[in-house]
Amino acid sequence: MFYTGEKLKEVFNKAKKERYGIIASNVVFDSAIRALVYGYEAQHSDGLLQLSAGACKYAAGSSKDMLVGARLISSMVKVLSSQFTKSGVGLHIDHATPNYFDFVVYCIENSLVSSVMIDASKEEFEENIRISAEVVKVAHKYNVLVEGEIGYIKGAEDEIVSDTELYTKPEEALEYVKRTNVDLFAASVGTNHGVTKGAQVVLKLDLIKDIDNLLIKNGVETGIVLHGASGLTAEQQQNAIKNGVVKINKDTRYQMEMAEAVQKYWAKEADAILRPENIDAKLYFPDKKRFDPRKWFIKAEDAVQKAVEDLTIVTGSAGKSILL
Repeated sequence: MFYTGEKLKEVFNKAKKERYGIIASNVVFDSAIRALVYGYEAQHSDGLLQLSAGACKYAAGSSKDMLVGARLISSMVKVLSSQFTKSGVGLHIDHATPNYFDFVVYCIENSLVSSVMIDASKEEFEENIRISAEVVKVAHKYNVLVEGEIGYIKGAEDEIVSDTELYTKPEEALEYVKRTNVDLFAASVGTNHGVTKGAQVVLKLDLIKDIDNLLIKNGVETGIVLHGASGLTAEQQQNAIKNGVVKINKDTRYQMEMAEAVQKYWAKEADAILRPENIDAKLYFPDKKRFDPRKWFIKAEDAVQKAVEDLTIVTGSAGKSILL
């Protein structure tokens, strides 16, 4: 695992220079973490795993103690990824709103993550800058990268919900990056959080390019992040990368892949745990060989691993790990 932002920054700098995208994958369960790190390794691609406030609450169980959840997820990522030498992963806090400032600082100071996203995009512009700069000041002290955002991305992801969409203005992007010194910049360019299809997304690729060109022109080149990308076509993602995107977030895609794989399994193997109506109760016995969770959880893991491998190929990060 890339325990510090120094290595992760090298990953994004290489991606920007060679024009490919790093797949950032939201996680909660050990099954998804395992599938993703194995997928990155299989393709010799660096990657980024992401935890959210909701994920940490869930991971902690009924206590919903975010600090416990963050330590648990971080530990799983570190242990599982330590097996590999031809790929590396970082751990990122996704969409941390200002009310989670103390949580972000805790994760930074306890070396749980290698990068964080402060999402103060719903605040007034000046307040967004103030909060983001404060996070950057703390994070950079501990060699942790920071991602910031202006504009709204429509849809719902974890605890982040927006019924509207507000495109990022290049001039505001420039001012924000210059004044906050963020390492990554999330732009609102037409993507949606949640379930959608690329054909229904009006992606403003020219806006991505305009933002990237303006940052470069003013000496503050920064990797651009694409949120809400699960429904985008391969071509849309590749064009976004050509225009300056280095990080592409994925979450819904994995949830759908896992659900579909498990549903298919149980559609075929339902009688392993549910007695068919035409069999007498006295003659029916559940089949442990088939209802054992390891038999059907692996289907979900295989689906997620295949998905992330496909994504690294689409975005061009396969075979590009800085560890090779």
